[in-house]
Amino acid sequence: MEMAKELLILFGRVVTILPLLLVVTLFMGKRSIGELPVFDLLILLTLGSVVGADIAEPDVVHIHTIVAIILIGILQKLVAKLKIMNRKFGKLVTFEPTVVIQDGSFIIENLKNMQYSIDNVLLMLREKDIFDITSVKLGIIEANGQLTVLKKPEKSPVTVEDLQIYKPHVDLAYPLIVEGTLYREVLNVVQVNEKWLKTKLGHLGITDYEDVFFASIDEKKNLHVSEKSLDAKSAPPIYH
Repeated sequence: MEMAKELLILFGRVVTILPLLLVVTLFMGKRSIGELPVFDLLILLTLGSVVGADIAEPDVVHIHTIVAIILIGILQKLVAKLKIMNRKFGKLVTFEPTVVIQDGSFIIENLKNMQYSIDNVLLMLREKDIFDITSVKLGIIEANGQLTVLKKPEKSPVTVEDLQIYKPHVDLAYPLIVEGTLYREVLNVVQVNEKWLKTKLGHLGITDYEDVFFASIDEKKNLHVSEKSLDAKSAPPIYH
């Protein structure tokens, strides 16, 4: 009998909390779901903790959870409005956009400051159908952690379509050197040897693989190199 009563109470909490949570989430708006900036992420985590404690702990007073959910929703809405009204306040509760690629080269200092690896950025580029970093004019990690890419004009697919020019090949570049480590199997794929690579690097004044942060090579044997010396100060200022 006691077990049935507890299950009934649990059922009552679930059927009242979930509709309330839905209403509050819709009240907060699309932005809290679609972008997940820092503050909105904390709001959702807090909502999850409050709801989880209410459902799992029968000793929690149910009305307190309901009031907490409503107050959290109102707080999020107020903060969102303050961010729009006051730019300085908005900067305090979110991240600034960060330039991580400029003119086809990684900005290493910014990557390290954000604790992003090359693999992270290459994955995000592939998700945007970009397989060659040299086609990127500017790559920016936004406040929500997403990558925004500005392609070089000559690499823009719109130009090709507008002129109705047939493009005989796909821009595909293979990572060849990553943080000083050479992937020799890539040399075999593009049919070049290590002597050829060292000669190419020598023309750029590079004598040691350790001096290369990232290098890629395409099927036409075009070599692209991002040296470790690229300064973050050279990146254009981007603000939200």
